[in-house]
Amino acid sequence: MALNAPNLPAKIRSCLPRKPISTVVSIGLAGLMLSSCTASVTKTPRDKKVILTTFTVLADLVQNVAGDKAIVTSIVKPGAEIHSYEPTPSDLERAKDADLILDNGLNLERWADRFYTNLPKVSRKTLSTGVKTIDITEDAYQGKPNPHAWMSPQNALIYIENTRQALSELDPQNAITYKQNAAIYSAKLQKLDQRLKATIAKLPESKRHLVTCEGAFPYLARDYGLKEHYLWAVNSEQQATPKQIIRTIEAVKTNQIPAVFCESTVNDKAQRQVAKESGATFAGTFYVDSLSPPEGPAPTYLQLLDHNITQLLQALTPKP
Repeated sequence: MALNAPNLPAKIRSCLPRKPISTVVSIGLAGLMLSSCTASVTKTPRDKKVILTTFTVLADLVQNVAGDKAIVTSIVKPGAEIHSYEPTPSDLERAKDADLILDNGLNLERWADRFYTNLPKVSRKTLSTGVKTIDITEDAYQGKPNPHAWMSPQNALIYIENTRQALSELDPQNAITYKQNAAIYSAKLQKLDQRLKATIAKLPESKRHLVTCEGAFPYLARDYGLKEHYLWAVNSEQQATPKQIIRTIEAVKTNQIPAVFCESTVNDKAQRQVAKESGATFAGTFYVDSLSPPEGPAPTYLQLLDHNITQLLQALTPKP
């Protein structure tokens, strides 16, 4: 009996032995092999939903709600810049296999609309829906909402609720688990929110200045009474302009700000120039648009916030 017959489907032929099985004794074995082979190429339902997020911060938030009931991965890898990311063919292939894509919206993923045109059958949701936005006040994006809403733990609670709803609609049989996970994680966010409020309140108001490369902190500044300064409003330039550098130097000098920072996904050369010419200290790297690798200081969203605020407070707290 030759199982490699040309009338068999190609996928089945490919997983059968190359040499024909021709003895009568082997007929039973051959039947079992054919059955097994057919099963291996027949698509069966996945036991877990596959969720794709646009960047790593969202992947961590979503994973905390999904728990072990879904597979969550990020399109953009740790350390990559999200605004001007260029999706790869492999990104598109992964997205076609996803059950749901979750994005930030608010013009953060400027590449998303073009990306989604190739994915007409994949559901997607925007996690910033319902956030009270703050508009950008300058440059090419003036009048548009600042997209970095997740940098406020209070806003992150909205992201978590939107995630819970999206996962429950996609996978109703695990809705109770998603609700429980969302409640547990929300409690952690609320605890962090209260700690940040209490800690920042200890700083004199005249010292509550936050100087970064990108204007990614208006929501955090609003919630905790900080004054935000930055080189550029949104990551769209590889280098700061002389005007932006001079303006930031003047702000640091005028307010006697002791320290400046830059984000992990952009070049910090211009901010180091600000520090040098203003007399401030370049006090470290903040994580905003990306988590760090697992071995870094900000491998989760909660650790990202804790790392940023700890660095800020250490740099701004008056020395005895």
